[in-house]
Amino acid sequence: MSDKVRTRFAPSPTGYMHIGNLRTALYAYLYAKANGGDFILRIEDTDQNRFVEGATQVIYDTLKTAGMQHDEGPDIGGNYGPYIQSERKGMYREYAEELVRNGHAYYCFCQKDDPKEDSETPQAGYNRKCRNLTPEEVEANIAAGKPYVIRQRIPLEGSTGWNDLVFGEITVENSTLDDQILLKSDGMPTYNFANVIDDHLMGITHIIRGSEYLSSNPKYLLLYQAFGWEAPEYIHLPLICGKGPDGTVSKLSKRHGAVSFQALVEEGYLPSAIINYIALLGWNPGTEQEIFTMDELRAQFRTAGIHKSPAIFDYQKLNWVNGEHMKMLDPEYFRKAAFPYAGIEGTPLADKWEHIASLMQPRIQKYSEIPQQIAFLSQMPSYDKELFLNKKNKSTFETSAEYIRMALGIIPCIGEWTVDALNEAFSALAESHELKLGRLMWPVRIAVSGLMITPGSATDIMYLIGREESVARLEAGLAKVL
Repeated sequence: MSDKVRTRFAPSPTGYMHIGNLRTALYAYLYAKANGGDFILRIEDTDQNRFVEGATQVIYDTLKTAGMQHDEGPDIGGNYGPYIQSERKGMYREYAEELVRNGHAYYCFCQKDDPKEDSETPQAGYNRKCRNLTPEEVEANIAAGKPYVIRQRIPLEGSTGWNDLVFGEITVENSTLDDQILLKSDGMPTYNFANVIDDHLMGITHIIRGSEYLSSNPKYLLLYQAFGWEAPEYIHLPLICGKGPDGTVSKLSKRHGAVSFQALVEEGYLPSAIINYIALLGWNPGTEQEIFTMDELRAQFRTAGIHKSPAIFDYQKLNWVNGEHMKMLDPEYFRKAAFPYAGIEGTPLADKWEHIASLMQPRIQKYSEIPQQIAFLSQMPSYDKELFLNKKNKSTFETSAEYIRMALGIIPCIGEWTVDALNEAFSALAESHELKLGRLMWPVRIAVSGLMITPGSATDIMYLIGREESVARLEAGLAKVL
């Protein structure tokens, strides 16, 4: 086996990239890069019944968007291709037949509807009826044209164990394992057989996958032993769970919300934030740091930080992480990326998008929040006059009326309608009346927005809605408090 670390991501082209699959890819990628190794992409399409047209391209696009560039794969080649299993179909029979010859596999002529009684194993499943057929019986069945599969001959005694780099020492009694199918009647290998052959031929040194494969791992190890091959290291990842509205926790599924990378991106999450958050679903850097760039993840990822307990997919935490990544974006990039979500194209607000974007970037947690955040700029919401009351600013209906009148009084004196000009005018107004600026601006902001909390100050809002609309809203606010 190669001295160089070689990991692989081997998804099936069955649809969108599920969060669990994406985490597997990420950890395999990070482990390889943290150890100066190679990350290989292999498409496992042995189950043609589940194949989805276009799904392979989704895999390519997802890895590219997520920033995980593979070193070898179907689209870029490499020294160990083909990297699509259906294109390797011819080689699997050779290995299956080798196992038959050395006694580690056998021909099985049973059909799906055959009875399964008199099982030699305590577990439900195949009864091993064909396990002890004589060579003559096998030859006669083949000569008669009976369809067959090739099954693994699992030892009936003893145990199989390994040292998992996350879960530690694990031992399984062989008597609990079934004689799994290796080669199907159509000549296609099963997933469990093909991935062992491919991992060996491609020199994969570390297998990183979900803990749901723990129960199958002894079968893989027995295949390595049967061929006389060195087995790779195994890194099994904890389950990812979702939390339901009632607080119950279960395996992450569609009922918990968007569970694919594509769906999260469409909701307005940044790929960098999704990757950052997914990295933390089962891994801890051992420090207080929670916001990571991909470069930082590559530098800090260690298997010692992977824990065994299930991880909980928490949208609130994802939103926070995404918001932090939003703040890190170049402002120009943010303006261009966020504009389509705003829904203001062709309106007067589009001309002031640069200023709106500067208010949005430090405040939103995802792009899809923008329309709701800025809706009040286009249409004044109905609001209760109680908003004008504020103990901190000693704001009453009487003071509110007074300050709104003062604001209306200086508006005709403001020349160019800019934020700077508005700030200068209101600062001078507050100073001339020996008022704290915050106390003056509280009722003004309520009047022009109708909201307790706004993205931006009163002068930001007045600039965005324009002079005429500002006057109209202030007069309507004054009427409320009189």
